[in-house]
Amino acid sequence: MGSRIAVVDIGTYSTRLLISAFQIKDSFEESIETIHDILSVGKITALGRRLKETGYLQEEAINDVLSTLKEYVLIAKEYHVERIIGFATAACREAKNGPELLEKIKQLGIDVKLITGEEEAYLSFLATAYGVRPEGDFVVIDQGGGSTEFVYGRKNNGYSMKDAVSFPFGIVSLTERFIKTDPPAKEQLSQMRDFIKEHLKQIKDYSSADQLIGLGGTITTLVALEKHIFPYSSFKVHRQTLSRESIKKWLEKLSQMTVEERKSIPVIEDKRAEAIISGIVIFDTALEFFGKDSITVSDWGLRHGAVIKHIMERFDG
Repeated sequence: MGSRIAVVDIGTYSTRLLISAFQIKDSFEESIETIHDILSVGKITALGRRLKETGYLQEEAINDVLSTLKEYVLIAKEYHVERIIGFATAACREAKNGPELLEKIKQLGIDVKLITGEEEAYLSFLATAYGVRPEGDFVVIDQGGGSTEFVYGRKNNGYSMKDAVSFPFGIVSLTERFIKTDPPAKEQLSQMRDFIKEHLKQIKDYSSADQLIGLGGTITTLVALEKHIFPYSSFKVHRQTLSRESIKKWLEKLSQMTVEERKSIPVIEDKRAEAIISGIVIFDTALEFFGKDSITVSDWGLRHGAVIKHIMERFDG
């Protein structure tokens, strides 16, 4: 008989639920092979809105997150999960009223934990290593709403995380900081690119990796746009490759549109239309900086990493 677990990712930009089934086999590796997604849903709740300017999570954003989580708890109970675990990231780390929100989330019956950027990077690493199965050295770019994690991993008799850094910028913070017109001016995007490059100088040695792997809603949306995947299918998006050429093409195309025009594209969710440009700039800048002409895309992210870690603990414990 298999086990079921629900994982909730409370991000700066979106709140997402994953219900996974798995079986504990003789080895960790065999158990990982049994992971099966029963349900994966997400809603853009923009928890980090106006956080940079006020230092606080806005009441409206808190209410949006809590009402979404109440719905997720009901869904998880219908699927008879063993546990509902939750992870809060950048917005809750930064906000003065972050601890209050965590208390309210616990009251809903979610075993929630505020994780550091490094812990976030480790979960992204696990999801990528076991979800994509890269060879050699690889760099994971997990782009979020309030932070972006860069992880250096290696395959050599199993997977190991060699280094990780969490930068305090994501699509929400970059959009609020640099994009002042609609559509954005070229100068604004160029300033954003310079800002990202300054941070990347800290990890220039990552460019020796064989492969880049991208995570997050921006890069998976780009795959859906490029490969005409609608309605969205994680199965069709997972492990696809995007060339730098196609990323540049979509950056050029979408940055010339207004937010309203981007919203009219079926593949792009309404709220994502507001911040997707910043996400594309992050990936395009990283590809240029590391001298790579393509990136592999993973639909497995923090939530899958949490399922893998949960299985790992069964073996370690």
